[in-house]
Amino acid sequence: MIRGNLLLSGRGLKKTYSSEDPKNAGVEVLKGLDIDIYTGEAVCIMGSSGAGKSTLLHLLGALDRPSGGSVAFKDQDLSKLSDDQLSSFRNKSMGFVFQFHHLLAEFSALENVMMPALIGGEGFRAARVAAESLLVDLGLRDRLHHRPSAMSGGESQRVAIARALVRKPAVIFADEPTGNLDQKTGQTVQRLLFDLQVKHKVTLVAVTHDPEFARKFPKVRTLRDGQWLG
Repeated sequence: MIRGNLLLSGRGLKKTYSSEDPKNAGVEVLKGLDIDIYTGEAVCIMGSSGAGKSTLLHLLGALDRPSGGSVAFKDQDLSKLSDDQLSSFRNKSMGFVFQFHHLLAEFSALENVMMPALIGGEGFRAARVAAESLLVDLGLRDRLHHRPSAMSGGESQRVAIARALVRKPAVIFADEPTGNLDQKTGQTVQRLLFDLQVKHKVTLVAVTHDPEFARKFPKVRTLRDGQWLG
């Protein structure tokens, strides 16, 4: 996909987690990072465990606030939004896929995918049509009414991907999306992510410690100890 306009930018991003010990200044996870992500890009943030990958993703995805620096979505400074405004913004503009699918156990695959659309104010019928279309597209026509306990790990992660796409977000954040799957299933899910990124014209930002997954991305940034390597 051809790179478009600047979509997401971080400037001087810092994150320090405070300690309950008054003698300890806390743990500095990110140490002043800059990053630009453009519309249509597929970007991988690579690094070992503890490098700060997930922390950075949470800041860019407005799931957490930086200790210093700023995050902007297009021309909007996300730090100026209230928690309620951020929640609404994420629901409309961002999708998330995590290592663990985090599906609601008491709901079916279809209901899980419909949930963000219903929360966002879409009508029941429109939410159902959109959710069903995505699940069928992901090969889950026969799993629409199954609960997570009746699905495999790969099927559950495909449901999670459909849930991330149902609101037609501008960007999808994927945090070790195949880290909990066997190699064959993981590769299938990886292919799906890239195929769907192109089909739905969505920006993809993923974090991983898996070098094989990272090599599939046209753009890779590597974190080490809270700073860019190179």
